[in-house]
Amino acid sequence: MPEHVPPRVHPSAPSAALSGALWMIVSAVLFAVLNLLIRVGAEHLHPFQIAFFRCAFSLAFLTPWLVRTGFGGMRTGRLRLYLTRCLTGLCAMLTWFLGLSLMPLGTAVTLGFTTPLFATVGAALFLGEVVRRRRWTATAIGFLGVVIVIRPTPETLSLAALLVLFSAVLNAATALQVKSLARTEPTTAMVTYMALFLTPMSLVPALFVWQWPSWPVLGLMVVLGGIATLGQLAVTRAFHAADASALMPLDYVKLPISALLGWFAFGEVLDAWTWVGAAVIAGSTLYIAHREATLARRGR
Repeated sequence: MPEHVPPRVHPSAPSAALSGALWMIVSAVLFAVLNLLIRVGAEHLHPFQIAFFRCAFSLAFLTPWLVRTGFGGMRTGRLRLYLTRCLTGLCAMLTWFLGLSLMPLGTAVTLGFTTPLFATVGAALFLGEVVRRRRWTATAIGFLGVVIVIRPTPETLSLAALLVLFSAVLNAATALQVKSLARTEPTTAMVTYMALFLTPMSLVPALFVWQWPSWPVLGLMVVLGGIATLGQLAVTRAFHAADASALMPLDYVKLPISALLGWFAFGEVLDAWTWVGAAVIAGSTLYIAHREATLARRGR
């Protein structure tokens, strides 16, 4: 009998880590483009309307997937937490869209990276997680980066910066609720409830500022919803392929891409202090992600 020949492994086949990294970069590019489309759309529609169209067309793109996977496993005893998760997520989206329409793309993205800092504080205060000195120090340094970016004075502290920071707080609250839901709820139920709840919830604030979009603007909203859906799918693929701690650094690809898009589309140029503050925020959040991953491995 001939001896067993193992199957050939193609050297070009990407490893799981490389696959996750590539998907994470794709998601960063897509979300940077999404932010640009939000800015462009805000020249024609109120940001609250853009948020509704983003949810509505995302749901439209997700409907075939929902039909194919079915609504099995939707029974839950945590419907209240699903509702509050969608409520904080909606408020985060509304404040982000509104702030993004009022300030440079790169600056908004930089301040948006503070979400892990607020999540660390929230985990200690509301989830009872033990946050030790190193992570508290990294969190404090990260907030120092925020001060460097916005350099708060009565003249420079803008409503837009406050809106973006408040959006980061709400995103942190949303992330903590998702973390709690993930302990008991299947992924399918979490995705489905989010898609079903956010569209009608986002319609309510949009009705107060409603104006009918032109056909070209409506087409832009369709593209915006498609980009948002693809971005969510890409980041989901990334986290299925590799650990979050390994992927976190790649999320910062959004900053130079957003700065480039802001310069190309609107002539926006980030000053040196914004880049310094961005480096401080990035360093602190990456350290926090590294510490959380280290502690999780020790726990396992």
